[in-house]
Amino acid sequence: MMGNSMAVEIRNLCKSFKQNEVLKDLDLSVPKGKIFALLGQNGAGKTTMVKILSTLLKFDSGHINVLSHELPKQSDSVRSKISMTGQYVALDEDLTGEQNLILIARLSGYNSIQAKGRTKELLEMFDLSDAGKKTVKTYSGGMHRRLDIAAGIIKTPELLFLDEPTTGLDPRSRSVVWDFVRGLAHNGTTIFLTTQYLEEADRLADLIAVIEGGKIVAKGTPTELKSLVGRKTVSIRFKDTAERESAKKLVSKSFPNKSVTEHESDLFSIEISDISQANSILNGLADASIEPVEYSISQASLDEVFLTFTGGKTNE
Repeated sequence: MMGNSMAVEIRNLCKSFKQNEVLKDLDLSVPKGKIFALLGQNGAGKTTMVKILSTLLKFDSGHINVLSHELPKQSDSVRSKISMTGQYVALDEDLTGEQNLILIARLSGYNSIQAKGRTKELLEMFDLSDAGKKTVKTYSGGMHRRLDIAAGIIKTPELLFLDEPTTGLDPRSRSVVWDFVRGLAHNGTTIFLTTQYLEEADRLADLIAVIEGGKIVAKGTPTELKSLVGRKTVSIRFKDTAERESAKKLVSKSFPNKSVTEHESDLFSIEISDISQANSILNGLADASIEPVEYSISQASLDEVFLTFTGGKTNE
């Protein structure tokens, strides 16, 4: 039985299309109130999983609970608490943005005054107030996408599925969507996000999972995942080659088991396990009266995580 703290819990989920096994004994848990991002290559099973969790697709075997309701037995209860915005819009192109939202609000149970009020609020939220009176067929791709997401949250859901919500959006439109996602999560909605943009997952997600070969191959916070594939690196620049060499000898003596890598005539880098080692290196240089021109500390990127766990291939 799923714990009350979990929005989604999956055990041994299997799904095949004819001879193609898309999901293979997959296990996953998503806590309530978090922004969760699912990363994977095209065809890895991201959209299939979202369709199953949102009751749009039957699964072959396994156990699934969504918001304390078992699938498929309690699908109606799940549908009343979730919303989903897919990769493609489903709006009436001949109606205005405002008319589309009012229509969906009325179908969702709002009276006329409530529907107009909610529509006004959503148009403002997604920077579409000026476009609200225009027909949807005149919208740009970014405006179209934002309106689609607005339509998906006429009623604020407990769990929102966003399947690649910013694919094809310009940076400004993507920023609007990101701000909306953060605000929704801040107010208690769980976000289940699939994305092909690693920066999006890194910037938004509290938790990330990587799907490969029909299974979850890695899961954790962005920081935890980065720590799995690479340590932090300190890069230090000096006035000249002679000073760099003096610093390199000192650092190599203090950290004999770590490799110091030369990059340019006045620059080297060294891997560290934690920030305290960076402080130790800089303090050692100061004690020896060696003053760096500049230094920086970097960590493995989410790109490296993705490449590591998906066999060295990426969509981007």
